Amino acid sequence: MEPLVFDPVPDIRLIAVDMDGSLLDDEKRIHDDFWPLLDELARRDILLCPASGRQYATLRRQVGRDELVYIAENGAYVVQHDEEISADGLALGTAREAVRTVRDATDLDLGTVLCGKRSAYVERSDDAFLDQATPYYAKLQTVDDLLMVDDDVLKVAVYDFGSAATGAGPLLHRFDAMVSGEHWVDVMSPTADKGHALRAVQETLGITADHTMAFGDYFNDVGMLDAASFSFAMDNAHPDVRAHARFVAPSNNANGVVRTIRSVLGLA
Repeated sequence: MEPLVFDPVPDIRLIAVDMDGSLLDDEKRIHDDFWPLLDELARRDILLCPASGRQYATLRRQVGRDELVYIAENGAYVVQHDEEISADGLALGTAREAVRTVRDATDLDLGTVLCGKRSAYVERSDDAFLDQATPYYAKLQTVDDLLMVDDDVLKVAVYDFGSAATGAGPLLHRFDAMVSGEHWVDVMSPTADKGHALRAVQETLGITADHTMAFGDYFNDVGMLDAASFSFAMDNAHPDVRAHARFVAPSNNANGVVRTIRSVLGLA
């Protein structure tokens, strides 16, 4: 599919972009065309906001620009210039109860990541699990006991080697856990999501939804799409997510985010 063209060109000042399944292709790569677009957005004073379940340190390493606003940990942590804009952490008691619940589920093949402000932590250390966790956490420590970690907890992320929708998701349902991918489930503060985080960014910067674009593909992007008047579900998005978006962008494997931004803003 071809990206949409708008006439007149809308006055966009903030663009929130999901990473996995949206900006990143299925091989977890950022298209080469993204980098000159990022420079052009900066020249036009349009702020790009990477928004992901990934850790802030991971996003910062991937994108490499200090001036961007990063919505990390699915909205639990928002940072610009290495300074916190907002945080909505998980109560320590809830985090520890979630860790115990996963430990007790011996019939499922699960791994837990305790996500803090300073680092992420795991106690499962086999290669199979670390291969799944490491790409999302640039700062990752292996500890003997997650219950003894001393950090401000942002979320508990659980990797299910089976289906998160039928395994870890139902297991953690009483924590209002969110299925954030085919294999990932996040236990977070009840008020933490990408939508609340994006609204905090809008309020801080004095930018309204009418001047905001957002791109997403999965359930953890719904709140963010609802916070932007120019909301785009990727062509590869879950059908329920597409229902929350006003528009559709080409798929993540067709460089849909970059092509759509260029088309909507009328960039050559």
